Amino acid sequence: MNVMVEKSSMIKPLYETAPHPTTSHIPLSVFDKVTFHAHIAIIYAYHPPTPPNCAIELGLQKTLAIYREMAGRLGKDESGNFVIFLNDKGVKFIEAKVENALDHSILLKPSPILLSLHPNFEDVDGLFQVQITRFTCGSMIVGLGIHHKVVDGRSASNFLVAWSRATRGLRINPLPFRDRTIGTPRNPPFIEFEHEGVEFMSKRVKEEYSHDETPQIEKDIVVKKIHFTQEFLTKIKAIASSKNGLDKPYSTFQSLLAHLWRVTTRARNLHDSETTFIKIAVDGRMRLTPQAPNEYFGNLVLWAFPTTKVKDLLHESLPYAAKLIRDAIEKVNNDYFKSFIDFANHEAIERDLIPTANSNKPIFCPNLEVDSWLSFPSHDLDFGTGGPFSFMPSYYPVEGMILFVPSSNEEGGIDAFIPLFKENLPTFKKFCYAIDFMQAKKLHSSIIHSLM
Repeated sequence: MNVMVEKSSMIKPLYETAPHPTTSHIPLSVFDKVTFHAHIAIIYAYHPPTPPNCAIELGLQKTLAIYREMAGRLGKDESGNFVIFLNDKGVKFIEAKVENALDHSILLKPSPILLSLHPNFEDVDGLFQVQITRFTCGSMIVGLGIHHKVVDGRSASNFLVAWSRATRGLRINPLPFRDRTIGTPRNPPFIEFEHEGVEFMSKRVKEEYSHDETPQIEKDIVVKKIHFTQEFLTKIKAIASSKNGLDKPYSTFQSLLAHLWRVTTRARNLHDSETTFIKIAVDGRMRLTPQAPNEYFGNLVLWAFPTTKVKDLLHESLPYAAKLIRDAIEKVNNDYFKSFIDFANHEAIERDLIPTANSNKPIFCPNLEVDSWLSFPSHDLDFGTGGPFSFMPSYYPVEGMILFVPSSNEEGGIDAFIPLFKENLPTFKKFCYAIDFMQAKKLHSSIIHSLM
């Protein structure tokens, strides 16, 4: 597929009221500082008819006047603190075309082709970039790049929906909430949880960590897009929740993740004595007391780390893995968030600790990292002619980095993007749709034994 760039421009905020805002910068919160220093690429595909580029551009200009961070730049203030400068330097806006009809198969199988459908992020100081690619059939793909230091998934979704509303001529409502006092430490601080080795580490450990990283060839990793039907999800949720002893079942996310944790671990052929964990993003908006509004703009995420031995994960039943996940997520509560805030504002600074987040790590084995976009309003990104028919991340060949998105299929369900080593793919496929596969194996063995 030959993507030809027709025009590249810098889009700046359009202020429709006077006087113009005078705030020069916004400080990074402790949650912004501890997250990944990387752009996240997202791809939306639209059937014709589609609005003209000029309408989408105008909507973006209006939105940037309210979400000024997205047109700003990262830097340090006079005191050496990291901030977002609200300097209106703008957003890169690329207009491209393909002299063919859209081949829908490129949206079904993640591949390097997707990298040509959004801006390149190397040596880029902009915090938000857009590429609109049009095809001869009238279809349109909007490829986006958003810097993670500025927003988490919830904030990014709010911004994108606001942009679509402005493009349709609607008011942007609700407005972003920016109260950074959410990250203010208590007096006196009360650090009751361990944060070094979780959100922070010493520079010495970072150097050892980087030195020990085993180089891998990207071609050895394949990214699979796996569709799970609503019927399968209902079954897996029922089995996962069968022993939890609670009135409320485990969530679909927890149940499916428990299944994939076990299947991926089985496919990796790990030794029983190894330890495996999952890094799970946990939104703090509903967990803090008082709660932060959904409109909070910035990062407000920490992570849960369910952990177990490979032997226990594979030989215990699915409910065992689901309980580990649920319990770990529940522990990332108001007390944990407040403890983190106190640690980040005191201990981490005094001891010159750095974030553990490392977006350049190509392999997570024997562990996993997972992000869920299931609750984000992806299908609400309507620029005036309907929402996207497909929504997906770009091509991320990072072994063990799993992403859940709501399926674009009419019957619903979930699509999971799962990067694996090629050598592990046959075993993964074998067990991917096998519900509680180890229990089935045990049952089969017991039947054979009884017949002997």
